[in-house]
Amino acid sequence: MTGRARRALARTVRFALPLVARVTRPLTMGVRAMILDDDKRICLVRHSYVPGWHMPGGAVEPGETLHDALLREVHEETGLAITSPPVLFGVYLNEAMARRDHVALYVVRGFEPTARRPSPLEIVEHGFHPLDALPPETTEPTRRRIAEVLEGRPPAHLW
Repeated sequence: MTGRARRALARTVRFALPLVARVTRPLTMGVRAMILDDDKRICLVRHSYVPGWHMPGGAVEPGETLHDALLREVHEETGLAITSPPVLFGVYLNEAMARRDHVALYVVRGFEPTARRPSPLEIVEHGFHPLDALPPETTEPTRRRIAEVLEGRPPAHLW
């Protein structure tokens, strides 16, 4: 897929996803993983369909638990398998997506790599970044969540 085609697809997806969600799901739920390693780094991903660096995660599918969605999304987007219990940090309203979208943020400290590689159609780039030197394109909500966790502040109500 050419860069031009990928950008066109990304624009279409950004426009269509909220509309589809409004029609098919009266309430949407998502998960995000703040994956921290022993070297004071965080795992971030860059999607093909939305700008910036984000924590890995995505939608909870019908009939799926938050925990199962977290394991699946982390594996799909990073190739990592979560090996210790993730800790729920907070649940947020994500008004940027829709006024009915909620995100559960988990902190993950135990993980291991697997042979899986993320699909380049979804994940353009992924990897660990020093907490004191995040990529400039790291989104503001991602930066706020990192600060909340690292500074021991209570979670905000809005993503």
